[in-house]
Order: sequence, then C-alpha cells, then structure tokens
Amino acid sequence: MQIVHPHSAGAIVLGLVAMLAVEASQAADAPPGTQRCRLPGVETNAWCGVLKRPLDPAQPQGRLIDLHFAVLPARARNKLPDPVLFFAGGPGQSAMALAGSVEPLMARVLNRRDVVLIDQRGTGRSAPLKCDDGAPTRPLADIGDPERQFVEIEKCRQALEKLPHGDLRQYTTVIAMQDADAVRQALGVTQVNVVGGSYGTRAGLDYLRQFPQAVRRAVLDGAAPPDMVLPASFSPDSQTAFDALLAACAADTTCHARYPKLRADWQAVLQGLPRDVTVVHPVTGLPETFKLGRDALLSMARSPLYAPALASALPLAITEAAAGRFQALLGLGASISGRPSMALAMGMHFSVVCAEDMPRLGGPNGPADAPGADFGNSFSQIYTRVCAHWPRGEVPAAFYTMPAAPAATLVLSGGADPATPPRHGERVVQALGAKARHVVVPQAGHGVMGIGCMRDVIFRFINAADDEAALKTDADCARNIPRPSVFLPALPAQPGARP
Repeated sequence: MQIVHPHSAGAIVLGLVAMLAVEASQAADAPPGTQRCRLPGVETNAWCGVLKRPLDPAQPQGRLIDLHFAVLPARARNKLPDPVLFFAGGPGQSAMALAGSVEPLMARVLNRRDVVLIDQRGTGRSAPLKCDDGAPTRPLADIGDPERQFVEIEKCRQALEKLPHGDLRQYTTVIAMQDADAVRQALGVTQVNVVGGSYGTRAGLDYLRQFPQAVRRAVLDGAAPPDMVLPASFSPDSQTAFDALLAACAADTTCHARYPKLRADWQAVLQGLPRDVTVVHPVTGLPETFKLGRDALLSMARSPLYAPALASALPLAITEAAAGRFQALLGLGASISGRPSMALAMGMHFSVVCAEDMPRLGGPNGPADAPGADFGNSFSQIYTRVCAHWPRGEVPAAFYTMPAAPAATLVLSGGADPATPPRHGERVVQALGAKARHVVVPQAGHGVMGIGCMRDVIFRFINAADDEAALKTDADCARNIPRPSVFLPALPAQPGARP
C-alpha cells in the first residue's frame, strides 16, 4: 500500500475541487439541450444535441425524426452571441463528420464564437439515407460499370423507402433550412453567421431567403445557386476546367517540354475506349482486368480537377494512359472520393437533385443540357435515368429566387473550379445586390476558404463591426496564388549511382 503524505493529500483534494469547479463551470456554459461529446478529428470536447423534427412539415403531429447537431465551443469565456452556422456540401455530406476539417478552418473565429454543425436531414446521424457503397475490396469492374451502378442505386431506393423515415420527398433544401432555424431557436441564438461550401452555399442562400432576420453575415464558398441545375452544369464546367489545364501545360515551358503531345494523348485515350485495362486494386494490391468505358474515364479525370495540387499530376497520368498504363489515372480519380469525411449519403443526394434540379433540366425555366466537347452529357443522362424513378418533393417557386442580401455576404470562387466556377458566383452576387461581394482566386479549385490567407480574410469579414467594414475586407492576398507546378516524376536511378 502506498502511503500518501498529508500535504500531498491536501494538494490532491484541492486539485479535485478545482477540477470539479471547472467541470461545473463548463456544464453551466453548455448550450441548451446539449451534452458533452467528442467529434472525429477534434481533440477538445464539443456539445451535442438532438432535436425532434416532423418528417413531413405538413404533418407536425406525425412521424418525427432525430436531427443531430453539435457545437464547437468558443475558447474565450466572454464569447460573442452570434455563432457560425456551417452548412456542408454534397448534397449528402455530414457536417459533424467534417468537424476535424472545420475546426482548423475556423480557428480564429473559434476564439470568441461558437461554430454550429448540423447533420442535415438525410445525412450523418439525422435520419440517414445512405446507400451501401460495397466493400472497399469489391472488384473495380463493379465501380466502373454505369449499368451496375444504376442497378445498385435502384436497390438502394427500394431499401430506403422501407425505412421509418423513408419518405424521400421530405429531404429538400427548403425543409432542411427550416430544421436549421429550429436549431438556432433551440440554442437561444438571435443571429448567426452563415458559412457554406459547395452545396452548402445553396443551403445558405435558402436560409438567407427564408430567415433573413436571423443572418448577421454570410460566406458562400463555391456558389451553387438554386437555379444552377447541377447535372446540366457538370459537363460544360468540367470541360472548361480541363481545357484550362491543357492550355496551362502548353503555355508552361517545363510542362510542355515533358508532355509535348498532351492534348493529342488525351484524344487518343478517349478514342481508344472502351478497352480492357489492367491495374492494381488500390485496396487489395492485386492486379485486376476490367473494361474501362468513357464515363468512368471522365470521372477519373474530373475528380483531381477539384484540387489543383492533384490536377498537376494529370499530365503525367494522361501520358501514362496513352501508353496503356492507367494506374496513375485510377489513383488520382480516387484521391478525393476515397476519403471517409467526403462520403455522401446518396439517398439524400438524389432526393435533393431529383426534386430541385431535374424538373428544370431543359425546361422553360431552366438551362438546356449543354454538353462539353469531351465530357458530353453523360452526367445528366445518369441523373435523368435515376430521377425517373425517384420520388420528388415539392419545391416552391420562391426557392429559385435570390432576394437582396439582408447582410454583408462574401461569395468566393476558384477560377479553376470544375464544379462551381466564377460564372455561378457572378450571378449570385448580381442577384444579392449591394451587400454582396465576389472574390475570385484565379488558380484555386473547388473550395477557397482553406487556401493561404483566406482563413484570416473570413475571420476579419465575420469579425468586422458592421456590414460596410465587412465588405471592405482586404482579400487581395489570395489573388496571385499561382497554379501548382506540373508534377514531374523522379528520373530512374542511373547504373552505378549511389542511393
């Protein structure tokens, strides 16, 4: 038995008293209806809560769903009363699953403001509408075959409709933003600073439309406005970003010297499809042979365009593919989609797109399907086929409008973005009017908030004393960020060279 000195015992007691006092103080600071929790990728405690919401807003006494949310607490005791309300992308991302990425992004904001993360209905823990993506070891042939993918989506739809919360018409952005404001009210908050990325900007815009009095500031990164018609935009926007990559290589002395036939090589790869290819499975490490089609190849080429650092390796991957070696292109294609935090609840994804976008594809109130030269209209064809069977929620006509911004709004665009390029941000700013400002980072991809000095720009924009000061926030620091240099593989070792 260990003998404790009396003075040491007193110190232990005092330490325990102090610890209990801190815990009691933290408990007193807990937002209403929350309890302490841990979120993935976040080292400190957060506060988590659950709000009961009607599955169908038209039947408030009917079936309820659990809406999960979390609060990353401000570090200072004298925190400010207007938290950040963060909307995730997709559609289909879980905001709570992104906590580990959001925390460093909002590091300065978190000094004095809470950050609220809501798992939008259909995502994360909130009545999830997830499809079985299969084991990571499943054959590559299953992943690259559009017909097999469609069959799996149909199976998913049928399974989801059997769930207690499986009325797939109840997952529109309009309903989700009513959920979000219910969380704001439950937390006892008067105003929030809205921050959204990608699809989260569409969510943010509708929150501004429905609850303008609740918005103090708004940051929209990679604008996806409600009238965008996502499937119709996929092809031309991807084509523009891809063509810019080829042009940048041709204009760069180093890139052109290493890859002088890049455009011709790309066309040769396209013209050689479909074809049997053999690659090493990224999980099993075993070689597999499967038939590679045009749609799968275009997806592989499009994915790295989201991040210019990854896109810098596309010239090498295309050159390798022209020589019959597709391993590099496969690896780049899986580099973003393979991250767990980027996973989408595909049931929620289709519920949103089928209800909000597809009715306007080629219709009198929406753009025609404008295929890109290489990318064609394969993306819209996939959605057209899926949405023909997917239940569609009702979307009010007002959803597609963007009234004048009620508060200072910062719209961010990456000039090299294949998904939400500046042309969409320009339209948003024009609609929002005098309280909106558009900042374009010419060589950035999809998502500008985490680049260079932009985290500080966002902090100063949110922290500014009034709208006028916020709109004058200096953001020039990011305008001259260069496109990453082309990736050059290491040369093979020469005979007799020292390691």
